[in-house]
Amino acid sequence: IDAALAAAHADVALADVATRLGVTPEALNTFVQWFIDTPKAMTLFSMGVNQSGQGTDKVNAIINLHLATGRIGKVGAGPFSLTGQPNAMGGREVGGLANMLAAHMEIAEPSHRALVQTFWQSPVIIDQAGLKAVDLFDAIAVGKVKAVWIMATNPIVSLPNADEVRAALAACPLVVVSEVMADTDCTRVADVLLPAMGWSEKDGTVTNSERRISRQRAVLPAAGEARPDWWALAQVAQKMGFAEGFAYQHPHDVFVEHAALSGFQNDATGVRRDFDISALADLTFAEYQALAPVQWPLKKGQTDSSTRLFAQGDFFTANRRARLVPVSHQPTGYSPSDQYPFVLNTGRIRDQWHTMSRTGLTARLTRHIDEPFAELHPHDAEALGVKAGDILALQSAWGQALARVSVNDGQQKGMVFMPIHWTGVNSSQSRVGSVVNPVVDPHSGQPELKFTPVALHKALLPQHGFICTLAALPVSVDPDLSETAQPEGYVVNVRVGAGSRQEFALTDVPSDLLGWLSQQVNAPVDANRIEYLDLSRGVVRAAWLQAGRLIALAMTGPADTLPTRGWTDSLLGTVLSDSDRRSLLSGIAADPAADVGPIICSCFAVGQKTICNAIKDQKLSTVAAVGQCLKAGTNCGSCQSEIAKLIEQCAPIAPAVSPALLG
Repeated sequence: IDAALAAAHADVALADVATRLGVTPEALNTFVQWFIDTPKAMTLFSMGVNQSGQGTDKVNAIINLHLATGRIGKVGAGPFSLTGQPNAMGGREVGGLANMLAAHMEIAEPSHRALVQTFWQSPVIIDQAGLKAVDLFDAIAVGKVKAVWIMATNPIVSLPNADEVRAALAACPLVVVSEVMADTDCTRVADVLLPAMGWSEKDGTVTNSERRISRQRAVLPAAGEARPDWWALAQVAQKMGFAEGFAYQHPHDVFVEHAALSGFQNDATGVRRDFDISALADLTFAEYQALAPVQWPLKKGQTDSSTRLFAQGDFFTANRRARLVPVSHQPTGYSPSDQYPFVLNTGRIRDQWHTMSRTGLTARLTRHIDEPFAELHPHDAEALGVKAGDILALQSAWGQALARVSVNDGQQKGMVFMPIHWTGVNSSQSRVGSVVNPVVDPHSGQPELKFTPVALHKALLPQHGFICTLAALPVSVDPDLSETAQPEGYVVNVRVGAGSRQEFALTDVPSDLLGWLSQQVNAPVDANRIEYLDLSRGVVRAAWLQAGRLIALAMTGPADTLPTRGWTDSLLGTVLSDSDRRSLLSGIAADPAADVGPIICSCFAVGQKTICNAIKDQKLSTVAAVGQCLKAGTNCGSCQSEIAKLIEQCAPIAPAVSPALLG
């Protein structure tokens, strides 16, 4: 503790910390006093802490603070990691990192290696850590790794310097990909494509953040030839000559071996581990099938785990005392410069998951935010000469991406936020990973995904528009482009209720704009086309009908002349009335109520305009009142903060009251 305190004192004064954090010294002092005065205090931290070149130091600093002040091992106190994966705890338990062995043992620790080698009766065991994710693809790029098997991830999208990751995989002699979806960025470079199981088809266990192991049972039968990952690995291992060690027939076989390893020689050889579920090592098949959720540790002979770890100290170290780690502030890998003056931050949005290979196929989820966006503070947007809806180009030393401008006064000045979800499958140039720098934490290998210096400028794309069809549309707007080529401009595909929509903003305006749109739509020969043209402004509105049913729609023009997409999306696949036809060509809904705006509440499909109209007309002043009126925000609750913001923006302004009337 003395070394940790000395390192903290040697770092900077609180006033300097406040400046670095962008808060006032008074606010920081208030927070410090609150922490001192509140014995039950928790620190909840998420990807903003971990995804950093100094993420390990940051987490150690949080743990140091809780250890030094006794705020750990107690009800309502402790550091709490909000992980980015639903089974992150389970992944650590089974050794799912390059520097780990199973059951919370480390490759770098000789006693751990010896224990695992003895348990497995293995003639040899690796004595150094494997390659972490970023290092692995660097090794593939230079030919040191010639075969790679990718499961349950999409690194061409999710890793930093993503264009180099794609190039490395394209040149790799053997790329095996286990996937649920047929078309992802990684399946496009796969030499061998294996059909994996989806979440609802899997059978096994998962562990949540309170160390509770739950049986996950399949909801649906596996589709086609899909097989579980453990089975595929075991089959390959058997063909490589390791049949005896990989003779698993069911997840039960894997689990009981895992449970036995967790308790093997635990406490007996100086190897003392927190993860111990040896009480479950003798589960019969029937008992495993019926396993109720159970919290670890659960040692052999125990029937119930009510253990609160560290309540009496007793840490998992040689002397059973906690170790504080001296840390000091370190700069980011790269700093803003004259060439790259802004800082790019990346992250998730509410209704999408990772790289959208599944959630992006659900129209209900794309109705909230349907395009990649770059969020700026109003001050920065004005300085750059951009407004909401423009296309912004983000350029770093590693690559470029395009996204719609979003302006938000909650964003920090000098920073731009862009979500991680869009891929090369559903967009032409909106993989933010292409822009992100390749710096990693020296201990964890975690990329610095939250801090990349970038240059920003308005993309000069004069022709804006969109196409809606009942059929899927390729991302490329040029049929002559090769699979890996990039079209000139911004193209994003969006799943809508009856089909798909393609948003585009192009560098060059086709000379025959209507002909070009017709080529993209590729409507049946018996379809009727109705149209409105104002070529002097580049405005085209065309609809293709079959037996009166809208099968395709294309519109171009200045961005502010294009109608709200929720309305046009809702018409796709429907039989149009005469008023609907006229409305489409005018670009204005005949019934104002038909245009509900972007969906705010996905649970009940309540749009922004519907909420604002209710706030104004019925004088709603609370989120609860909006919920009572429209049901919005009453189910999962994730839209309540947006509803609160709309109340601020849309609530009618009370008329000024004369001081005399206040009397």
